[in-house]
Amino acid sequence: MKEALQGDCTRYAPGIEILSVRVTKPTIPESIRRNYEQMEEERTKVLISIEKQKVAEKEAETQKKMAVSEAEKAATVSKIMMEQKLMEKESSRRQQEIENQMYSAREKSLADSDFYRVMKEAEANKLKLTPEFLELRFIEAIADNTKIFFGDKVPNMVLDQRLLGNFIQNMSNQVHG
Repeated sequence: MKEALQGDCTRYAPGIEILSVRVTKPTIPESIRRNYEQMEEERTKVLISIEKQKVAEKEAETQKKMAVSEAEKAATVSKIMMEQKLMEKESSRRQQEIENQMYSAREKSLADSDFYRVMKEAEANKLKLTPEFLELRFIEAIADNTKIFFGDKVPNMVLDQRLLGNFIQNMSNQVHG
């Protein structure tokens, strides 16, 4: 303290030299001391309440940030799960399309082969329709239906070459005509 006073005196009042500084403890009346202590106590309480308020605000802000973070996390997980489900559905749809195409191709192939077989059978049958083949079939049909009767009275059935010839002629005309 002496040095601080000497520095100020040297600057503002040259020639003054401070030899010593004596500080005495003042006697403070009891009422002033109590008032001072009460004010200090109140100031301390105010500072404590301000600090508590700051701590509470920080805690609330931290909880808010944590809640926002949790909500963002849940939204991200939900989005990922939804995208996964969509991808599974799309994959299933593509698989079903492929199966449908395979089934359609198989059915078309079967239909084409049936059509080809029927057409070839029709061509073969057309080639078979000759007078000789028809005559053979006619004779076979009559032979299969022939009945043999024993007794005095024989049914009247005439198997005439003219009847057979007329039948074959009619069939031939129908085929070529």
